[in-house]
This record gives sequence, C-alpha cells and structure tokens, in this order.
Amino acid sequence: MEWALFTRSAILYLAVLLAIRIMGKREVGQLSAFDLVVAIMIAELAAMSMEQIDMPLHEGLIPIFTLVALEILFAFLSMKSHTIRGIVDGGPSIVIANGKIIEKEMRKLRYNMSDLLTQLRVKDVPNIADVQYAVLETSGELSVILRPEKRPVTPQDLGLPTKYEGMPTPLVFDGHIHFNNLRGLHLDEQWLLKEVQKKGVDRIEDVLFASLDTDGNLYISEKESSRKPAD
Repeated sequence: MEWALFTRSAILYLAVLLAIRIMGKREVGQLSAFDLVVAIMIAELAAMSMEQIDMPLHEGLIPIFTLVALEILFAFLSMKSHTIRGIVDGGPSIVIANGKIIEKEMRKLRYNMSDLLTQLRVKDVPNIADVQYAVLETSGELSVILRPEKRPVTPQDLGLPTKYEGMPTPLVFDGHIHFNNLRGLHLDEQWLLKEVQKKGVDRIEDVLFASLDTDGNLYISEKESSRKPAD
C-alpha cells in the first residue's frame, strides 16, 4: 500500500509539473484570472487524486490535462481575438490620468486608496502629484508614468553617447562549469581556470558563481567555505 501511494504521488507530481510547464512560464503575479483558476483547480484535482486511493489514477489525470487543453485553447483564441482576450483576461484600467485620480474607475475595480498608495511606493513614487498616468494591469500590477519633469535624466536627454551593454554570460554555477556557454564564447576550461586564479581563487570548485560581461570582465563570487581568512 505504501509503495502504491508513493508511486501514485510521484506520477501526480510529475503530471502537475508537466501541466504547469505546458501552461507557460508566467509568474503567479502575472497570471490572469482564468490562468489562476486553472492552476487552483489542477492543484485541487491532484490533491483529491492523492487522497482517494480507491479512485483510478486516470480519473485524476484526465481532468488535469483537460484543463490544460482548455487553457491552451483560450490562450490561442485570445491571441486571435481582442474580444475573447477581453473576456478571458480583462483589460488594463487607468486609475490616474493627467495627475488626477479616477475615482469612478477605482470604485468599479474595488481598488482603494491604500492599495494605490502602497503600489506607488513599491514603484518608488511616494507622491501622487508626481504621476502623469497610472494603469492597473490585468495582472494586478500598477504601471506608473511620471510627469516629464519628474522622470530620471537619461544619457539621451544629456546628449551623451552610450555603448552596447549585453547580458553577462554565466560560466560557473556552484563549482560547475557551464561548458556550453564557455564554448559559445570560444573559450576553454584552461582559460577560465587561469582567470579564476588571477582573482585569487585556486580551483573552479571554490567558485559559487562566475560570469563574463560583454566588455570581457570576469565576475567571480567565491564560496564562503573556500574563502581565505583575513589577516
């Protein structure tokens, strides 16, 4: 019985993991109402199938993947139809326009002033007077557009030239070399070891994380267990 329960739980775990992977990589905070309902129902179905040992396993798996199929179908239809997208995901709502709070829209959304002020502070905007527009997105996140005089100065505003800055390439994770990334940069393990030793680290195994930026600068974070005591 214990082995059967273990096997059943493992299969359901893998099934739910596969279902979530198929549904996409969006974070919980970015899920639409439909996606969130599907995720909750999948979790409930999996829990029910684990608890009810007498229920055939396929009776738990079929509803899970039926929900996944429906989620994929509605996602596809939402891409093709603005109307369906509005029904399934809803639409963004402007809660501040030209510096004025849209009270009617906030009442419609049941979105109070405390919520608004909290989300503005999260965006590092403590003063509503600095806001040109604020839009409550379908995910519940608040997008904020500041007044022109309150926006941070950019190099373009000052007429300063800028250079390309790409994403750093990870080379070492927890003492293990990411060989695909290393080969993609046309570098080898000997080069990496030499550069690591220049940073005062004897072995690759002592590196917690290392990455190479587009300017050729190697960043290294050494494992705490490998750090040499200060004199």
